[in-house]
Amino acid sequence: MIRLLVLQHLKRERPGLFVNLAEERGFSVCIFRLDLGDSLPELRNGDILLVLGGPMSIRDIGTSTYPWLIEEVSLIKEALNQGIGIIGVCLGAQLLAYAAGGDVEILLEEESQQPLAEIGWDNIFPQSLKNNCKLTRFIGRPFPVLNWHGDRILLPQSAELIASSCRCKEQLFSIGPLAYGMQFHVEIDDEMANTWISEDQKFISSALGAEGQSLLKQQQKEFGYKTLDSRLEFLNILFDLLS
Repeated sequence: MIRLLVLQHLKRERPGLFVNLAEERGFSVCIFRLDLGDSLPELRNGDILLVLGGPMSIRDIGTSTYPWLIEEVSLIKEALNQGIGIIGVCLGAQLLAYAAGGDVEILLEEESQQPLAEIGWDNIFPQSLKNNCKLTRFIGRPFPVLNWHGDRILLPQSAELIASSCRCKEQLFSIGPLAYGMQFHVEIDDEMANTWISEDQKFISSALGAEGQSLLKQQQKEFGYKTLDSRLEFLNILFDLLS
């Protein structure tokens, strides 16, 4: 049986649709709450490692605040070396890139060159048609996704850029045939999105202003349900590539 090993860093950043789809496929789902002191899993052939998001950063590696980040990076390196399937989401994508020799930097607004987070729903579009034809063909259609990040990823040389948004180039990438990182969130449901909007007011207002929470609530009503089928199709393609 395929195991989906979920590394979760924060209560509100759940695996969401990943679990729904994995259970439909008959996967065994194992969730590890690193923020609560859970030990990291032992990897086995056929596993898929899902590394979720969180407010932490690559810059927090080696600090006393999140001491488990060092071991988590080591596990991702082990998965890369063993040919274990990996999906990194937001922080998870940053950790995947870092484990392969990449880094992150603060996302800047293009004209002012001042820090400006990318928050809210926007389309991503393909950048490479070399590999993963099924995935790139899918992204060739309009594909709105939810962004919630203040950094951009500096990809390692081994990575292939697959898709970008208007604000951030490094939205979706692969490292070899079995590791995929996405800066955006396709896993969210309405409950998760509304929790983020409620709890992340300072981060939202820094990027979208005083009306940011209202704007995001409107966007979630517009895109949350409407994109559900396309987000599930995207995840199905990813699981097909890794299993």
